[in-house]
Amino acid sequence: MTQQQPTEMLWLDLTRKCQLECTPCFNSSGPQGTHGTMTREDWISVIDQAAQGGVRRVQLIGGEPTMHPDGLVLADRAINSGLEVEVYSNLVHLSAAWWTLLQRNGASLATSYYSDQADEHNVITGRPSHARTLGNIKKAVRLGIPLRVGIVATTETQRVEEARRELEGLGVKRVNVDHVRPYGRGAEGQSPDASGLCGRCGAGRASVGPDGNVSPCVFSAGLMDVGNVQDAPLGSILGGTAMSEAQGRIRSVVAARGGGGDDDGDSSGGSGGSNGDCYPVGDGECSPGFPSSSCSPRN
Repeated sequence: MTQQQPTEMLWLDLTRKCQLECTPCFNSSGPQGTHGTMTREDWISVIDQAAQGGVRRVQLIGGEPTMHPDGLVLADRAINSGLEVEVYSNLVHLSAAWWTLLQRNGASLATSYYSDQADEHNVITGRPSHARTLGNIKKAVRLGIPLRVGIVATTETQRVEEARRELEGLGVKRVNVDHVRPYGRGAEGQSPDASGLCGRCGAGRASVGPDGNVSPCVFSAGLMDVGNVQDAPLGSILGGTAMSEAQGRIRSVVAARGGGGDDDGDSSGGSGGSNGDCYPVGDGECSPGFPSSSCSPRN
């Protein structure tokens, strides 16, 4: 049985609702998505348990977490509980209240970007979103909000390097590139399996989905659920046998394909973004992760 590692990073996967329908989205979020069955009280309980249980940082993701009716309340609760909070948004629209929250100590922002050319970006997102996302990237830089941008390469001809140079020229300090993860729309109809995971899933991190299901990471949601926070305490799930066994299965699959738990990607993204370093590089965090990680779960 895999030895448990304390969970320090938690994805709060709030919703499947999103304005966009990005082709690489790892959980097929979109305009028809829902917020699931988790209530405000359920999410607050998860945040409180996480803070009390040693979790240091959380990422609000989806879908588009800023579309969740309680998103601001939950982000505020997490910051007030001493947690570092990264909001993974498509940056199509952020209210004034969200901009205010993102300027608080302990808050940061992440987004996905696909091309310096509007037409190419918009084809991937399924909506004319380029101008709004780019405008809000510029605003975040102007406001001094810590920002991480992930570029998911969906084709060999995509203007990835041009997009990277554009972002760096705007003053974005953390830009990562990742490949499409084989989950959700990114699976293109194929049945998902653990072979598409980086191998670090569950090691110091975990994900809670909109229906309360806990999984080793956002990519493994529905594939390797290990419990539900509506039925059991978060701590007992994170430290339980099911989580340990899931980690063992993931590592076995990665070892069989010749991997060692290190990802070969350099990514950054969210629900439709890139998860590069799980793209985890450097600190070994799976990036749909946090500022220190490049895994862009938006994939």
